[in-house]
Amino acid sequence: MNAEGLPALGRVLLLGRLAVRDLRRRPAEAALLLVAMGTATATLTIALVLQGVTAQPYAATRRATAGPDAVASVAQPRSPALDALLKDPAVAARGGPFPYTQLRLTAGGTTVPAWVQGRDTPQAQVERPLVTQGRWARPGGAVLESGFAQALGVRVGGQVTLAGRAFTVSGIALSASVDPYPKTCFAPCRYGQALEQARLGPPPIDEVEPAFTPLPGMGGLVWLTEDDLWQVAGGRQAVGQVTYLRLADPSAALALASAHVGVGASELSVVTSQDILYGHARVAEWKQNAMFVAGWLLGMIALASIAVLAGGRMADQMRRVGLLKAVGGTPALVAAVLLAEHVAIGLAAAAAGLLAGRLAAPLLVDPGPGLVAGPAQLPVSPLTVAVVVGAAVVMATLATLVPAVRAARTSTVRALADAPPPPRRSSRLIALSARLPVPLLLGLRLAARRPRRALLGMAAVAVTVGGIVAVLSTQAHRLAEKAPGDDPRILLNQVLGVVVVLLVVQAAVNAVCIVWATALDVRASAALARALGAGPGQVGAALAAAQVLPALAGALLGVVAGIGLAEALDDDPVSVPPWWQLALVVAGCVVALGALTAIAARMGARRPVGQILGT
Repeated sequence: MNAEGLPALGRVLLLGRLAVRDLRRRPAEAALLLVAMGTATATLTIALVLQGVTAQPYAATRRATAGPDAVASVAQPRSPALDALLKDPAVAARGGPFPYTQLRLTAGGTTVPAWVQGRDTPQAQVERPLVTQGRWARPGGAVLESGFAQALGVRVGGQVTLAGRAFTVSGIALSASVDPYPKTCFAPCRYGQALEQARLGPPPIDEVEPAFTPLPGMGGLVWLTEDDLWQVAGGRQAVGQVTYLRLADPSAALALASAHVGVGASELSVVTSQDILYGHARVAEWKQNAMFVAGWLLGMIALASIAVLAGGRMADQMRRVGLLKAVGGTPALVAAVLLAEHVAIGLAAAAAGLLAGRLAAPLLVDPGPGLVAGPAQLPVSPLTVAVVVGAAVVMATLATLVPAVRAARTSTVRALADAPPPPRRSSRLIALSARLPVPLLLGLRLAARRPRRALLGMAAVAVTVGGIVAVLSTQAHRLAEKAPGDDPRILLNQVLGVVVVLLVVQAAVNAVCIVWATALDVRASAALARALGAGPGQVGAALAAAQVLPALAGALLGVVAGIGLAEALDDDPVSVPPWWQLALVVAGCVVALGALTAIAARMGARRPVGQILGT
């Protein structure tokens, strides 16, 4: 089998036959790698598919409601700054001004801040709320923005209380002019890109007090008739006014807002449709970021799994490598066979991940009740396919390259002898380790013989624990800032729960790979220890110690890394999970790995010592 004498097509066929035969001989290992890489590619697919999922529902809602290009509000019944903005030549059409105030709303025992706007009809040239249930507000009736109504569990015909007065919910409507609950905001609440730019310039000339008392928090949007608004607000002078603008050039919205925000009076708030879109896309963006980070973490664990399995297979197949080289196989052929096996698994994992990600992504996509529903199926673009397939191939190549090159460089005589390399120990370490209990002594020596494998195991545990701790920190922060009612931001916890499950599955696959490779590698040394007087329990404890000690170090490192990761991904201060949750995560990882190792050791102890040493 002199590969160099074959034509190019013959070399490819030979390579394929050897790789396929090897995969058929070891289906369990191939299945483990397929699960490890498939989990990572599916997560990456979901993250890529989620990109921009809110843009289409928001655009559809804008079309259905004649949504504005910009929204200008002041917390005063009259404002020269707003008058100057409305006279700007860039303004082509407008809806309003409409009066509004901020009051406490109570529904079903839940009290929240609410922005209450007075409108006798939804019809306007710009910004026409779309009533999806019931009808528009009449005297004594209120219309709630759809997301706000869902968060409070309010339906048409129910009752809400504003300023001590009960109103019947006459309708529920969609609007593309406000951020979703609980981030709805009018002046004196101010936000947006224009405000960020204004803060870099000189301060406003004067400060103007709002006509009503602002409440802590932002809340949701409610529409009443104008007469009802005057009554609950306490008069026509106790309200602000909001105007919805359509521009001759919609792309100039930020320039218009920047030209007027912070100039003259400080009470003017101008936000663009892009600011509002970002508010609706925030939860989807959090989901996408969570899946992107999870994809990277799962990919790193998969790299460790592939490297461990590849190294273990090379140790187990060293004699086969020698035979290949003895009959004419070049070092490049030996390395290419192993690379071809794992690249083939990587391609299969990419296909499985693309399919699973496409099926799972719609379950995680919810534009929110405040927008028109998005498409039932999300397309997988050619770019997404290329990125996922490329990531799988790179993952398989990087993890396999070092063991493959090491095997290819091994001399033919040494590979045929299939003798393990002699351990490197100093007399000082031998003297120190001799004082240890037998299980710990054997465990440390087993770990010291394969330091790279111990480091890979420690890194995989650190990545797993770090990901779980980051999820717990994010959940703690979201729960701490949760708004009353059904806060849509808590929907992120669903994705975080999926991430935890994926991390646990990937960590379990990695643990099985490490335990399998270690048990395979130490068969002879474990049998020799038993022949010299060590009991099966001591050998099993030694094998467990070889895995648990690096895992414990990795788990402790992962706790610190997870808190740092959560802080890096969130602009707000990080919330450290309770100590008992951290302790449970660390203990769970260590105990699970120890249990898997004990099972593998018990299975290995069933073979007689003489049979193992005789092979």
